[in-house]
Amino acid sequence: MTAYEVPQRMNFSTVAPKVFKAVLALDAAAREGIDPVLLELVQIRASQINRCAYCIDYHTSDARKAGETEERIYQLNGWEESSLYTLQERAALALTEAVTKLPDGVPDAVYDEAAEYFGDKELAQLIALIFTVNAWNRMNVATRKTPGTE
Repeated sequence: MTAYEVPQRMNFSTVAPKVFKAVLALDAAAREGIDPVLLELVQIRASQINRCAYCIDYHTSDARKAGETEERIYQLNGWEESSLYTLQERAALALTEAVTKLPDGVPDAVYDEAAEYFGDKELAQLIALIFTVNAWNRMNVATRKTPGTE
């Protein structure tokens, strides 16, 4: 069986290095203080919703390095039906989905639940992480950055 090769449209980091570096700086700032496993779960879930193959591959690999199990990675797409995630992780994943799917807004119940598990600073960092991974997803989907490319 021959795999279909998805052609990359452009190398964004080469074509727009100032923008790319700014997003890298935003990404570094957004990650501060967030548990590495939770960070990767959030980034994988947003990437699944946005259908960003590059980011799914990248963050799945980083999740394994952070100690995440294969079972939890496999069940992430159906996290609501899984008993493998803590209440805090479930709140973060619900917020991730709401922020990623903005046409529906972020319901008060979803925000309030996340606020139960995260203090103001942690919640701000989590929201920053979510909008940052969405920026990466949009950049990589638009340019068709594919897994295995630098």
